[in-house]
Amino acid sequence: MTDPSPPPDPAEEQLALLPAPARVREVVRRTKPPQERTPDPVAEVDPVARVLVDVPLAHLDRPFDYAVPAPLAASAQPGVRVKVRFAGQDVDGFVLERAATTTHTGRLQPLRRVVSAEPVLLPEVAALTGDVAARYAGTRSDVLRLAVPARHASVEKEPPREAAPVPDAPEPRAWSAYAGGADLVAGLAAAESPRAVWTVLPGDDGAALLADAAVATAASGRGALVCVPDRRDLDRLDAALTARLGAGGHVVLAADAGPAKRYRAFLAVSRGAVPIVVGTRAAAFAPVRDLGLVAIWDDGDDLHDEPRAPYPHAREVLLLRAQATGCAAVLASHARSVEAEYLLRTGWAREVAAPRETVRERIAVDVAGADPLAESRDPGARTRLPSQALRLLREAVADGPVLVQAPRVGYATRLVCERCFTSATCTVCRGPLRQRGPGRPLECAWCATAAPGWRCEECGHAGLRAPVLGDARTAEEIGRALPGVAVRQSSSGERVLDQVSSAPAVVVATPGAEPPAEGGYAAVLLLDTWLLLGRADLRATEEAVRRWANAAALVRPASEGGRVMAVGDPAHPGLQALVRWDPGGLARREIDERHSAHLPPASRVATLTGTAADLEQGLAALELPPGAEVLGPVPVPPPRDSTADVDQERYVLRVPRSGGAALSRALQDLQARRSTRKLPHLRVEVDPAELG
Repeated sequence: MTDPSPPPDPAEEQLALLPAPARVREVVRRTKPPQERTPDPVAEVDPVARVLVDVPLAHLDRPFDYAVPAPLAASAQPGVRVKVRFAGQDVDGFVLERAATTTHTGRLQPLRRVVSAEPVLLPEVAALTGDVAARYAGTRSDVLRLAVPARHASVEKEPPREAAPVPDAPEPRAWSAYAGGADLVAGLAAAESPRAVWTVLPGDDGAALLADAAVATAASGRGALVCVPDRRDLDRLDAALTARLGAGGHVVLAADAGPAKRYRAFLAVSRGAVPIVVGTRAAAFAPVRDLGLVAIWDDGDDLHDEPRAPYPHAREVLLLRAQATGCAAVLASHARSVEAEYLLRTGWAREVAAPRETVRERIAVDVAGADPLAESRDPGARTRLPSQALRLLREAVADGPVLVQAPRVGYATRLVCERCFTSATCTVCRGPLRQRGPGRPLECAWCATAAPGWRCEECGHAGLRAPVLGDARTAEEIGRALPGVAVRQSSSGERVLDQVSSAPAVVVATPGAEPPAEGGYAAVLLLDTWLLLGRADLRATEEAVRRWANAAALVRPASEGGRVMAVGDPAHPGLQALVRWDPGGLARREIDERHSAHLPPASRVATLTGTAADLEQGLAALELPPGAEVLGPVPVPPPRDSTADVDQERYVLRVPRSGGAALSRALQDLQARRSTRKLPHLRVEVDPAELG
């Protein structure tokens, strides 16, 4: 039996289908030996470039060596953007350094091209990206996306900005109310590097005082970097610096500035033309030359948390910079975070605060609410607006504007059965029902499905009540209680007032949206304090006091008649701290409680999130440091807009604080091994803001 004929060659079949002239050309092309391209000669000096490629794979998170062609020798300097060949593709990268030798044993691939000769990644910032990636168990590629904005070619071609003149040191008179305040500013002007946790008095303009600190640092010939939570704080700080330095003495870095404007400001900083940078969390990596001061306003605000991997906090980024460069550091706020108090406890920073006598002159806080004796005399003391609160509103509004803080946005944000108190939920998606205004129909807060004719699934009753009311309903109630008085609203995410006049009015605002008043508020009323304190979160009390303090700080000095009232339980430690205006005491209490429970900052924690199978596989391969604890798993609800039907779980990993760096390294190694084996990515968060 003869062997079967070999199968036809597909390439030959395709060749036979070509027209005769094309077939001849193709045969010639195939038989002609390929011409070897002569590579460009390499640079004579430092012919090796160490490049950090933009590849978000954990096992490739390291520099790679490339040859520097002679034509690119002048432009391929440290910090510039380049294109390189990596895994068969052209990818972006940054030159970290030039070297004379390499440890690579084979032939080095040459740099494809220099995208721009502009050095946008300064050595200090390059080192910082590595520190942040190590701290948060992430990759440098992810951190670089946060640190270096996208290139805008036309902006690079603009004439360089003229260097700002060195300003004169400011007079620290405004800081004299604080013990050690004047010395802090004087030390910055003398090129010293003090580190301070500063509790700002109610009524003081924190933006103006931070501007003094930045100008004092610039007067010493060094740079200053200040981060604030949001655009309103940024506008105030921008105005304060403009008043001191004029236009051009500083730059603003914010993610919402637009690509061209942001890149223009970034280049002014990286080129050393401007020494002072202010911005939101996007500015924490700003390439400030000769950095002398890093400062942050209200570090407890969750807007300082980066929502993108590796989820760094602006405070921690600035502290890493201060530790690496030896520059000054200032954490300023009306309240005090537990992390700031921990810096004082360890001696890393010192406290700057006003004496108790000055505090008593500035602020006076009362609590109305759950007092059994008051309730026996006044049946209205248990209501949401007790008689003491209404009396305060009526009396204070005659002297000027009054601020009312309502914790929730909307009208009736949560509804329950009037008879059995069962939550009213949607029949389609089981989301909570709400009412967006008086006379408006019931609808689901998740899917917006209308719910006409609703009846309780438990008892069949059709009546509803609202245990949680929003700012719109609060404004409506106050308007009925105070006829003839103007009532205005300022709500986060909807309509935020920038400022209000000194005319009599009631301003109902949600936390974070409180507008300052000209001359200060005659009174501040804090409603529904139980709602902020009732959050199932490790930071519930700390966050509640922070929000109350920021609102109360807008009141006039107590010596001028300004009053603050909170409606709640006067025995709660959070309200006691507010009455005494002692945020440091509350932070110390929180640290002691967390230390006994082995919670941050006494320990370092990380969360690991994924499917049950991936987590089981990942934990089996995770090499935890000594003393580590694994807590969980707990189910993680999927996002409401997610279409995935795979359930996820979360583990909490806890180690003593001294083992924090080892835990981050172990998590980085785990992600690298999984990346090498092409296993699904696990979500890792180190020291997350919330553990719930």
